[in-house]
Amino acid sequence: MQSYGQSKSALTSQRLENRLIPITKAGADSGSYQTIYERMKALNVPGVSIAVFDGGQIRWAKGYGLSDKSQAKPVDTATLFQAASISKPVTTVTTFRLIEAKTLSLDEDVNQKLRRWKVPENEYTTKEKVTVRRLVSHMAGLTVHGFAGYNPADKLPTVENILNGTPPANSSPVRVKETPGEKETYSGGGFTVLQLLLEDVTGKSFGALAEEMVLQPVGMKHSTFSLPLPSDKASRAAKGYEETGDMVDGGYHVYPELAAAGLWSTPSDLARFMINVSDSYRADKGILRQATVRQMLVKIPQAGGLGFGVDGSGETLRFRHSGGNAGFSCYAVAFAETGRGVVVMTNSDNGTPLIHELVRAITREYQWPTMWPKE
Repeated sequence: MQSYGQSKSALTSQRLENRLIPITKAGADSGSYQTIYERMKALNVPGVSIAVFDGGQIRWAKGYGLSDKSQAKPVDTATLFQAASISKPVTTVTTFRLIEAKTLSLDEDVNQKLRRWKVPENEYTTKEKVTVRRLVSHMAGLTVHGFAGYNPADKLPTVENILNGTPPANSSPVRVKETPGEKETYSGGGFTVLQLLLEDVTGKSFGALAEEMVLQPVGMKHSTFSLPLPSDKASRAAKGYEETGDMVDGGYHVYPELAAAGLWSTPSDLARFMINVSDSYRADKGILRQATVRQMLVKIPQAGGLGFGVDGSGETLRFRHSGGNAGFSCYAVAFAETGRGVVVMTNSDNGTPLIHELVRAITREYQWPTMWPKE
């Protein structure tokens, strides 16, 4: 276990560690306090890492449990976890930086800029087209909800393999199955289209582009989309664990669907990212312009925002995203007006109930305007 923060924050984290209220299967509070270690044991979660921020600053961060059970390796604040679908907001901010630079247009048919592959036209695309706005809001009508990942030793597919559903890809082809703009249909496949689009318009690999546009300027020094992981980061990467407690085949899966699911990060790095978005929203001090972020964080009818889920208004306006890859579960939420929020990452398929209990305890301790940001 390792942490950093001020002494007052240390006392706060210690209180939280002893004041988790288990949630019953029916969704109600059990009514009795348990410690974080009791809940980790009960839920079979080997490791968890937390970062809490307020007023645009990280107040405390701490790791608990083990990143690798076989080596008895403890989680610390530099332990890397798979961010899973929290990759999508990072991809969205990368995309909006290109929109601000006029390299991309939010509402242009993406087939006008795609070079190596095109979205196949069909009866659903005769009048409405797939656009960047629809991709980042899951309104493009595309197939393929998510991805299973690959053993690190496997031969990995190209992005074109993934989009076409051809070997060695293990997912179905990405196709338009509903009229674009009609309704929200969550699609990791759509973010893979976006990954190819970003590479085609810049001539750069997606990982290098995200590093340049977001990770480096935000100060996310531990984070990477690199595949395979560089040795210095691989040595700090947590192993993923199934519901049974068994380690995921290969230690963890890898995701060439980088834009949708491929980010490795820490809660502190993701907190810096969420703070930066909030800074842009509040004071035009982030890497995106205030007007851009205020457009992103408007809730779309029948959907969320652009790249984030969005709830509330005024002081309760919050943006969020959850994530789940094989052996990993995570969650990030921030209040746009106050620069406060929390990121929780675990190395278990069982992590979501623990995340819920931790976020409830944190919102209660800090008296945030909503007790639990709803999924």
